Formats: sequence, C-alpha cells, structure tokens
Amino acid sequence: MIKLDVSNVLPFIGGEEAIKRMEPQVKSAHDMLTKKNGPGNDFLGWLDLPTNYDKEEFSRIKKAAAKIRRDSDVLVVIGIGGSYLGAKCAIEALSHQFVRPEGAPQVVFAGNNLSEEYLAELMDLARVRNTACIVISKSGTTTEPAIAFRILKALLEERYGKKG
Repeated sequence: MIKLDVSNVLPFIGGEEAIKRMEPQVKSAHDMLTKKNGPGNDFLGWLDLPTNYDKEEFSRIKKAAAKIRRDSDVLVVIGIGGSYLGAKCAIEALSHQFVRPEGAPQVVFAGNNLSEEYLAELMDLARVRNTACIVISKSGTTTEPAIAFRILKALLEERYGKKG
C-alpha cells in the first residue's frame, strides 16, 4: 500500500479542510477512471498496464531495441513536447547521470527546436558514428520534428542507402 504524507503541503493549500473539500472531485475522477466512462476514456489503456498489453508489439519493440543497441553508436530521438520528453524522462530516471551503460548508444534529441547550429552538429555526429533514429509524433506534421527528420533521413539514406 502506498501512503502519501501531505503534512508539509497543508499550509500551501489551505489545510486539511481544503483536502476534504476536494474529496468529492477526487472520488468522481477516480470513478470515471476505473469505470472508463469519462471524457477521453478511449485513452485509458495505461490503466491496465503492466498486465494487459500487446505482447506481439512489445516483442517487436524489444527486437528493434536489440538491433539499435547492437548496430548503433548514437540514437537520435526526434520529437517535440511530450513526444520526446517521455523518452528523455525515462532515460534520465533509469540511468546514471554521467555513465552510459556498456554497449548502449549515446541518446541525443532533435526536433525540439530550430537551432541550425544544433542540427549541424548533430549531422557532424551522424556522419562519423553509426546512427539510428526514432521519430515520435502524433501527426508527423509539426514543423520542428518534421525538419529534423527530413534532414537526418537524407543524411542517413546517403550514408546507408534507402534500404539501410
């Protein structure tokens, strides 16, 4: 069981009375989540994790990860906002801040800004080190990641060929 100590927060939120006033809203939100009947209920698959997931998709992801680890010195994660921050957060939470695990590629991020200097330096890196790329995007049309992807794709196709 998880227990949350909110005693140090109480002075900032108006005391225990404020928590009691929020109780009906919290219960309502909890009920909508567990019954999956509120707004956005088609995006609640995460509630069933880690027991209910697409095991075939997970197997494909593990195979792709093994290939990236085996063949790549650098992994470029392209995205903006939550599309790349989830990966960045997971990596930072699960990794040593200063030591990369043995055999793991260096992970860098692109598509979260339009800095020509950053992209030029990334291209310098991709020209000399084996590079893999992951694009995370809901629409594929957001300007920053679309530009970064097109630039990196052209370089990687030139370096490895379209099939590679």
